[in-house]
Amino acid sequence: MVVSTYIGIYYNVVICIAIYYFFMSMTNLLPWTYCNNPWNTPDCSGVVGTAHTNATLANVSAALSAVTNMANRTKRTSPSEEYWRNYVLNVSDGIGNFGEVRLPILGCLAISWVVVFLCLIRGVKSSGKVVYFTATFPYVVLTILFVRGITLEGAISGIKYYLTPQWQKILDAKVWGDAASQIFYSLGCAWGGLITMASYNKFHNNCFRDSIIISVTNCATSVYAGFVIFSILGFMAHHLGVDVSQVADHGPGLAFVAYPEALTLLPISPLWSLLFFFMLILLGLGTQFCLLETLVTAIVDEIGTDWIIRRKTFITLGVAIVGFLLGVPLTTRAGIYWLLLMDNYAASFSLVIISCIMCICIMYVYGHRNYFKDVEMMLGFPPPAFFRICWRFISPLIISFILIFTVIQYKPITYNDYVFPDWSLVIGFCMALSSVVCIPIYSIFKILTSKGSTFSERLKNALRPDPDWGPALPEHRLGRYASPGPEEHKDEMGSNGSTLKPTPTA
Repeated sequence: MVVSTYIGIYYNVVICIAIYYFFMSMTNLLPWTYCNNPWNTPDCSGVVGTAHTNATLANVSAALSAVTNMANRTKRTSPSEEYWRNYVLNVSDGIGNFGEVRLPILGCLAISWVVVFLCLIRGVKSSGKVVYFTATFPYVVLTILFVRGITLEGAISGIKYYLTPQWQKILDAKVWGDAASQIFYSLGCAWGGLITMASYNKFHNNCFRDSIIISVTNCATSVYAGFVIFSILGFMAHHLGVDVSQVADHGPGLAFVAYPEALTLLPISPLWSLLFFFMLILLGLGTQFCLLETLVTAIVDEIGTDWIIRRKTFITLGVAIVGFLLGVPLTTRAGIYWLLLMDNYAASFSLVIISCIMCICIMYVYGHRNYFKDVEMMLGFPPPAFFRICWRFISPLIISFILIFTVIQYKPITYNDYVFPDWSLVIGFCMALSSVVCIPIYSIFKILTSKGSTFSERLKNALRPDPDWGPALPEHRLGRYASPGPEEHKDEMGSNGSTLKPTPTA
């Protein structure tokens, strides 16, 4: 819940910025095309000349001169970068200087939270229908952009850069840490969202098949999206006469600076910009639905009274309002600093630590044999040997390796040339630990409240499953769970008849 809270706060801010760019693309000329705007500096160099280009030799020469100058620079300032930094964000000089709230961004944040709330107003019944669109339409947009991208001159050089390995990066722990974070984000590992959505499945749902399909589709989509991005960046590099590495970027710089600038070089650029940011919005909303539903379901299940179950819509509204209010500081002039701080600390180290502890506890405390029997009871067949080996040995070792070397090669985060002060990094580590610390705190609480006259007896009892642990519905309590079980629970029912009470898959 803590991890999902952090991510839900800043993730919706990213969505709201995409919404803002989407609205700004509804024009004949994208506002980040030229350098003749009030927010531009003398160092700005555009890639399409001036706003009043015509066929005269003077203007052609000026455009060629601008491209030549940019090619000779080691660090260029583009119109899209200045639009992002000086106009959209109006970035302050430091993380402690909040400045005023950027009202257009605040308005888009409100729109984003309203959309999320309306799509979740009936829980998974409404969000399940919306996700059919938010999960499939981005593929249509990706295909349109892919077809357009590969037909551009220089696209092949961008794709070659994308597919050529940089072997010297193999020993860089940050690369492996970023790769792990990407997988955790895209698959939703250790967020709680998988458990939340799984609670609505039928008891005998084939989660083995689902896991294979989702994992393969997820990675294939990432590879496909890479072709879409780098074909456009290759075209831009060819246009500027520079290497692809000089136009490629990561994080917010790719989504809101490099790629939007490349779109200005295309005919009918507002159309491509609308499609691109609409795709970003849909992808972000799909993630946000899962995050908010996780928080709401956890609150409703934990309290579990009939009163709160009947008023789940109001809980959803309350969580959305709190999320909006907590996101307001991220819409100030210092908002980008706080967004990057949360992105790098609140949900990176903690996800790796939580998932590692999860593997170890389930395999070696609950017991791998118990877990394998639970999965077999639900699937109808035992989990394959590859999964059993991964769960017991490979996954914990790889995750531990990534965690250890990420800590060893740790470098404080920066934003362009700005170095974050020490006090902000302390806040970042506190955010990272705030979710992980829940585990030892609750374990101590559980040991103290367990039965037993000595510490060893309390510890032994605390490491055992709860007496009523097992399938939530009586008809599924078979085999080793068939002994006198608890009375029928009157918990909230999921969309397919299963309850929201944890099952062995949780």
